[in-house]
Amino acid sequence: MSDPQIPEPKSAKSGSPPADPPKIPGTGGGYSNGAHYPNPPESVNPDAATLRDQWRFAIRQYSKWYSHAWGTAILAGLSFFALGWVIKGSNPLPSFKPDNKNGNSSSSSASADKDKAAAEVHQPR
Repeated sequence: MSDPQIPEPKSAKSGSPPADPPKIPGTGGGYSNGAHYPNPPESVNPDAATLRDQWRFAIRQYSKWYSHAWGTAILAGLSFFALGWVIKGSNPLPSFKPDNKNGNSSSSSASADKDKAAAEVHQPR
């Protein structure tokens, strides 16, 4: 079945290119002079099975792109965390520092010594 808008291919004997290439809308051809489109719209709606297949394909594509986007975001976050760890030399997130309030007397006395040394440094002379 041939479409009346698409010209039939000429014989292979002539080596010259076609005289009238397909026109694209918006290039000065307009719509009223019978422009030829490289991909014309369908004249009838496809059947339900075709639409269902197209819908399933679209869902698979979206799911794949969505999961790739999340995977990329997680990988980028872990990479930046590791880069911050390398640059700083320790955990770059201050909220993940271990608590010294575990009831151990040696750690509390060590922190008291640090506070005492810091207070001596900041005293006016």
